[in-house]
Amino acid sequence: MNMKQFSESVGLSAHTLRYYEKIDLLKNIQRNSSGHRVYTIQDLHWIEFVKRLKETAMPLDDILAYSKLREAGTDTLKSRQAILEKHQATLQQHIAQQQSHLSALENKTSLYKAGKVR
Repeated sequence: MNMKQFSESVGLSAHTLRYYEKIDLLKNIQRNSSGHRVYTIQDLHWIEFVKRLKETAMPLDDILAYSKLREAGTDTLKSRQAILEKHQATLQQHIAQQQSHLSALENKTSLYKAGKVR
């Protein structure tokens, strides 16, 4: 698929996709005979995973480190796993903190509903 189709499919701007290429987060993009980018289903899956990592607040440096290990092949599986497990633990902490905040808000709003707050 071309840049416009890919951009629409993944929900990222062409500018962002070009930036990802520049920083080597998106590599080896094929080009057609007129020099236009041609994205594959593998590119689509990769960017969907990158987006998920970003949406869970993984730092870009960690995503880049993971990407470089991925490019290096299967000898890096344990290192990639370690990066993901570290992020998983951070995400679990964040979720627990957000759940605590939600609980506090629910308690406060229940006071308002009960008419116990002026």
